[in-house]
Formats: sequence, structure tokens, C-alpha cells
Amino acid sequence: MPNSALASIAALPQADLKTIFTTDPGRLGKLVLTQGPIRFDWSKTHLTDDVLAGFLKLADEQGFAAQRDALFAGEAVNNSEGRAAEHPAERGEGHAESVAHAKMLHRRMRGLIDAIEAGALGEVRHILHIGIGGSALGPKLIVDALDGDGVRYDVGIVSNVDGTALERAIEGFDPNATLIAIASKTFTTSETMLNAASAINWMVEAGVDDPYGKVIALTAAPDKAMEWGVDETRILPFAESVGGRYSLWSSIGFPAALALGWDAFESLLEGAAAMDRHFRLSPPSENAPLIAAFVDQYYTRVIGCQTRALFAYDERLALLPSYLQQLEMESNGKSVQRDGSPVDGPTAPITWGGVGTDAQHAVFQLLHQGTILSPVEFIASIEPGHALDPAHHRALLVNCFAQGAALMRGKDNEADPARSYPGNRPSTTILLDDVTPEALGALIAFYEHRTFANAVLMGINPFDQFGVELGKEIAKSIEADGATGFDPSTMALIEIALGAA
Repeated sequence: MPNSALASIAALPQADLKTIFTTDPGRLGKLVLTQGPIRFDWSKTHLTDDVLAGFLKLADEQGFAAQRDALFAGEAVNNSEGRAAEHPAERGEGHAESVAHAKMLHRRMRGLIDAIEAGALGEVRHILHIGIGGSALGPKLIVDALDGDGVRYDVGIVSNVDGTALERAIEGFDPNATLIAIASKTFTTSETMLNAASAINWMVEAGVDDPYGKVIALTAAPDKAMEWGVDETRILPFAESVGGRYSLWSSIGFPAALALGWDAFESLLEGAAAMDRHFRLSPPSENAPLIAAFVDQYYTRVIGCQTRALFAYDERLALLPSYLQQLEMESNGKSVQRDGSPVDGPTAPITWGGVGTDAQHAVFQLLHQGTILSPVEFIASIEPGHALDPAHHRALLVNCFAQGAALMRGKDNEADPARSYPGNRPSTTILLDDVTPEALGALIAFYEHRTFANAVLMGINPFDQFGVELGKEIAKSIEADGATGFDPSTMALIEIALGAA
């Protein structure tokens, strides 16, 4: 652990969570922070005053404030590709010209939505959104989380190139009343374009007069979309400086804006913008994304935890763990620093999780009594997402809070060790007032900035993703040349499954 600040933190005695509130009675005041509609509680972690001081020193050594300013100024924080990372500009926070450009593109998107609602593209009852990675995960999360607010269209979102996924997405859709949104930054993504071609064929086979007239392109490469056959009036561009896993705020969010209504989409942006301002303006000791990154760094780089578990105690947020898997692991799953030198320790842990209370009867055995320590994050909402007996939501919240208390407290049973719980296991709780567009926007922006803060503390670039390229290159090679030049195992698999020599 070469970094001096990290070494100093590692040398500190680890607090005992079972007694930490007794030894530090003011703990809630220091480690609970409310920002807008969200309450963050890190008091059940091993952060102490000394540990926090060490991480504040690390943030200063790593130039956190300057790098945060560079992000919002639209500077090339993605140094390996020479690009800015301007997703905050989509919410109105960033370089003035970029903010103005984003607002113009949002007005264009709203104009097209108004035209669709007025019947300019004929009858529309269904939206088929085709993308992959962030181009699909973001809209899927938003629509799924907020559909209780009144989704006005059936929305099917497909990303997997497996034809079964496409068949399931369009099941029950009327081709004559379906709008296809193709989301691809380059408009060349092979999986997306194959699914798009199959969707057009589905329309053709159903006798739709002008299938391409029912296509909306969401892309940073408008020329490519026009070459493919999309009319310029139905192309919704977004900036090249907006990365895929940060893109739901741009035209990639079109299906959510159409299905949920523009007011909901605008509230989503406003909630994210409020978190942007908090992250940009708050001092480090009161900065929610940065404090959360301190927790991440403590368990990953100091304690050596290789995973981080996330459990949404709200069915509306069921897709959040999947969304964060890409955001966190694709951003910070790196092994070199910004200057190309090896990192001085572990980087992103494996993000995993599920939905409470389901997960309690599946994976919590390991969390409570297993030999692998994994910090846990609980997310819940004070208000329920249903109109059933309030007993449902009370039971949900009681279980959520009980799990955090049990992980910390543990229970001794000398007579029967199998029934002992070691305790002293950390958890964070994030409590929303309700799962509204504003709160969801703030929550997602919090995770984006937390990911960035982690990257700054580790000295890595969170905005490239070269690790996904090699497998794509090999897949293209197999398609072009068959089983030639590969290891015997790969060649045998190709021969058996694809009939290629």
C-alpha cells in the first residue's frame, strides 16, 4: 500500500461496531447527511474521526477539488480518449456552451415527443427501445422505477442479441402501433444494429407500410443514422462527450420521457442537478458522494474486501443493482492509473445485490455468518409504491432496518456455534422520502459522482472502457474467419456449435 495516507489509515485500530455508538455518542451527527429527498447513514461503518481525517488528507493529495472542477468545466477528464465527460451538462450543470447545447437538444426531443403525442407518426401504443449497456440499462431503470406514476405506453427494452430477448420484448405488441427507438452512440454497435434489423423485418412481415418511418434514432452519429435509413427529423442527437453509462439524461432517455411524460423527465433532471450542485459546492467533510467513496476505499483498499453488496428494499428499485454493476465496474474496473502506471492496490470491487426481502432468504446467510466480509448497502423509501395494506410496507422497512442492526450487533451462542453471529459487519442505509422522479434523479447522480470520487482517490480514469473491446474483436474475427488461429478449446467449441472448421 504505497500511498502514505492509505498506509496511515491502515495503521489505525479498527473500531468495533458493537460498541461504536457508546464510544462516539455524536456519531449520528457526523455520519448521517440529508441532501434533498435522501438521507445517507454511514454510522454503521468503521469510519471514525481519525479514518475520516486520513481520507480527507488522501482526497487533498489526489487533487480531488481540482479534478472535480475540471469535470464541471468540461475539461478532458477522460485523458486516454482526450474527451470531456459532460453528463452533468445534460442536467444544466457544467460548461456554459455545453449546457446550452444540451438544452437545445432537449428542446428538440420535447418537440418530437409533442409531435408523436399529436399523432404525427400515426397511432402509437407501444415503444420498442433497442440498445445495449448504458443505452438500455438507464431507460429500463427509469421506466421500471416510475411506472407507478402512469406510463402512457407499453415499453419494451431489449439489449441482448439473443433473439429470445427481442421476441419477449415485442410479445403482445401491434407492429402497426409500435415506435422503434434505436439507441447507439456510434450507430454501428453490432448487437444493437442486428436487433434493429430484426425489428424492421418484424414490421415488414406484418405489412407495416413504412417501417423506417416508425424509427427514432438516439445517437451521437446522426450521419450514420441517416445512412441506415432514419429521416433527419427523427434523429435525436446527443453530445460525443456523454458516455454510454452516463447517458440516460440525454436523448437516450427518450423512451422514459415519452412514456412517463416530459414533466417527469424534467423532474428527473432537476433532481440530478441538485445533487450535482451538492457535489460541486459542498466541502469534502459534508459531501455525500465523497464520503461514500471514503467508505468504499476503506473496505476495498484498506480491509481488502472484494465485493460490495447492494439491496433495494423497494420493488421499484429492483433494477438498480444491475444498473450500478455497469456504472461501477465498467468505470473503475481498471489496473492502471491515468498516467499508464500500475495501480497501487485493488480498484473496483465486484458490485452485486438484489431485492429485499427476497435476498434475505437467499444470500444473507453468507453476509451474516460467512467467512467473506462484504460491506452492505440498503436502499429504502419512506413512502410505499402501492395502495395496499400499510402492513406490507411496514414489514418491508422493519426487515431492512433489522438486517443492518443484526449485521452490526451479531449474537453469541457458545453452546451452539452454528447459531452464533460474529457481528461487527458494516452497512450503509440510504433512505428516500419516496421514489419520485426528483429523488431517483438525485440518487443516480449520487452514484455517478461517487464513482468519479472513487476514481480520483485511486488515480484512475473512470470514463474509458477498453476492457470490453478485446472480446468484441475476437468475435468479429470468428465471424469473418471461422475457427482459425485459436486455442484448441475455442476451435472445438466453434466447430461443435457453429459447424465451422
